[in-house]
Amino acid sequence: MQSIKIEPIGIIHSPFKNIEDIPGQGYHRENIEAVIEIDEKYKPAMKDIEGFSHLVVLFYFHKSTETHMKGHPSWEDKKHGVFALRSPHRPNHIGMTVIKVKQVCDNEIVFTNVDMLDETPVIDIKPYMGEFERISKPKFGWLEKHKR
Repeated sequence: MQSIKIEPIGIIHSPFKNIEDIPGQGYHRENIEAVIEIDEKYKPAMKDIEGFSHLVVLFYFHKSTETHMKGHPSWEDKKHGVFALRSPHRPNHIGMTVIKVKQVCDNEIVFTNVDMLDETPVIDIKPYMGEFERISKPKFGWLEKHKR
């Protein structure tokens, strides 16, 4: 396989300075805001995103120094394959989250549903399109037993 070179398109300015401060899921703290600062050269790519209520953000877990093939969430002792988790300790250390857009101004996106550390590099941003991504009767694997 060939290697892939990916450069950040921006950086996240988050109130979370320590890994321990980050909520398990960003939607648990909708009152907390952060900002994605897009590099000036990518500013034209932001055209028309202000009309979206949510965006999918791909980012790099820049503080993760380990790679595990298995792990467990904080609420469970059972280990699962890392591809069945959202752990930062994974090959390539790529994270994904859906943010709620509060405001788009110049080269900045103010958002809630924050679950990233301060200075997290942003790899890509995509519109969240629930109507297009709607899946009828999805299965949630090992998480089924934790659904409410």
